[in-house]
Amino acid sequence: MSLTLGTGPFGQAPGGEFNFELPKRKGLIYFERFPRRMRALFEGETVVDSTHAKLLHEQGLLPMLYFPEREVRMDLLTPSDHRTHCPWKGEASHWSLAVGDRVSENAAWSYPEPIDGAPPLAGHVAFYWDRVDRWLEEDEPTIGHVRDPYHRVDVLDSSRHVRVSVGGEVVAESSRARALFETGLPTRWYFPPEDVRTDALVASDTHTTCTYKGIASYWSVRSGEEIEQDLAWFYPEPRHDAERVTGYIAFFNEHVDLEVDGELAERPQTQWSRRRRPVR
Repeated sequence: MSLTLGTGPFGQAPGGEFNFELPKRKGLIYFERFPRRMRALFEGETVVDSTHAKLLHEQGLLPMLYFPEREVRMDLLTPSDHRTHCPWKGEASHWSLAVGDRVSENAAWSYPEPIDGAPPLAGHVAFYWDRVDRWLEEDEPTIGHVRDPYHRVDVLDSSRHVRVSVGGEVVAESSRARALFETGLPTRWYFPPEDVRTDALVASDTHTTCTYKGIASYWSVRSGEEIEQDLAWFYPEPRHDAERVTGYIAFFNEHVDLEVDGELAERPQTQWSRRRRPVR
């Protein structure tokens, strides 16, 4: 998540209000320096080694890194015929990445002639995150997408009484759950496994990636004769930000009845409200 997603100030459903009317609700862009060293590797070659990248925040989209051409192995990039158009930035040219016999089609793009009012994108190249093999932030691997410097994850112990029901049946209840507060997302309550009805859980093959928390594994939940797919998840080996919920189980607030201290929580309207399976 970021300033431009979820309940962020420039997201689809801002969680607060400004004391002025925004000039527009689409095409808001913020372009800033990114001081961290970033490297992209493909087929054993370092394709990007940058300490002067710029981070582009665009409303409704995850932040995107743009690298100066001098910090990109342009000799490994071949222009393609693919073009895309952004009403806020202009026409993008695309590049394919080739090392030896291996080719990543349209792995990168640039805006050689940005439109008036666009950020100064000329001379910079951006890459699709999953079209290279590996990314390093300083000397640590990073997954999913670039980490937003405005994003925060806090895990706190809580003695509040939290209960989750599915189809009228209680599947989790605890006064020692941990609350995970994450920028732009609803509060997620993580239950100790002992406080979850494991007989209601059904193994799932689904896995998703979070840049900040790591790789999640999923449970489906049995409710009467029905099975609700991928309704709960846990992190077996979370990244640093989420270490304190290792093995704890959380449920999608969007699809369960969640009570906190006897008060039924409102179901948030997020991307998970519109999709039956998680996309993150």
